[in-house]
Amino acid sequence: MKPEKFPKKKPSVQAIDPTFSVPALTGDTAFFKKPKIASGKPRKKEIPEGLWTKCPKCSEMIFDRELDENLKVCPRCEHHFPIGARERIHALVETCSFQEMDADLVSVDVLKFSGAATYTSKLEANYRNTGLTDAVVTGIGMIGTQRVALGVMDFSFLGGSMGSVVGEKLTRLIEAGTDRRLPVVIISSSGGARMYEGMFSLMQMAKTSGALAYHAAARLPYISVLTHPTTAGVMASFASLGDLILAEPAAMIGFAGPRVIEATTQAELPPGFQTTEFLVEHGLIDAIVSRREMRERLKFYLESMMSGLAGRAA
Repeated sequence: MKPEKFPKKKPSVQAIDPTFSVPALTGDTAFFKKPKIASGKPRKKEIPEGLWTKCPKCSEMIFDRELDENLKVCPRCEHHFPIGARERIHALVETCSFQEMDADLVSVDVLKFSGAATYTSKLEANYRNTGLTDAVVTGIGMIGTQRVALGVMDFSFLGGSMGSVVGEKLTRLIEAGTDRRLPVVIISSSGGARMYEGMFSLMQMAKTSGALAYHAAARLPYISVLTHPTTAGVMASFASLGDLILAEPAAMIGFAGPRVIEATTQAELPPGFQTTEFLVEHGLIDAIVSRREMRERLKFYLESMMSGLAGRAA
């Protein structure tokens, strides 16, 4: 007996409301997600640190190697970044011509200063961070064809403050220039006298100024270069005594801060007060010189000022 054949039933298709759809399940609770279509915008790449620097003035991203080759000056807006003392010296003097003086002098805590941190601990931290023994580097070097007594301050060491060692090194530099009949060039960058040394730091103002008086009596030139910032006791002493005073663009230069002056005088200060440009207009500074042009300008000024002097050192 042949098995009875049953007719095959076609699966019924139910119409689905186009306004409602049931999402497909994968597992118990997970829903199938429609893949996202990639946008045409490229993925933003993270810039590694230590390769680029953003200019605080024009917001331009500058390749660090280009910034170093440009003496830490923005190629777009001429903003002058901070620069160390040894970098300045390397940019100014002839190769291998600089002989450092008094590199072994270090500050001591005579007053046993204590506060949030001791003076000794601050000195040790700055030794490690900067590789300097204090806030100035001094020595004899060649700028062009002229030997000079050169001192360069470094703001990264305790704000370029002038303590006993800074004053002593600068005084010895000036005296060496006088004895050897050399011009003196000092590049200043300082927040003033070092409060950790009290009266000892204030006496450096008189000591350096006295040494410059003897230098002037010998009819030898002194060029003072002011950079951002040059303030307080440094500006009130040797920084403002140059036969020729130059300054980098847009540097803050003055004795006290604007708020202190406003509170003391009870007067509104004019726009641009205590900037290089303001002081040039009012006669305190002789010329504004970009860092990139400083070497050539110093060569010209030194040759001109020394050309008429007899007994130039060999």
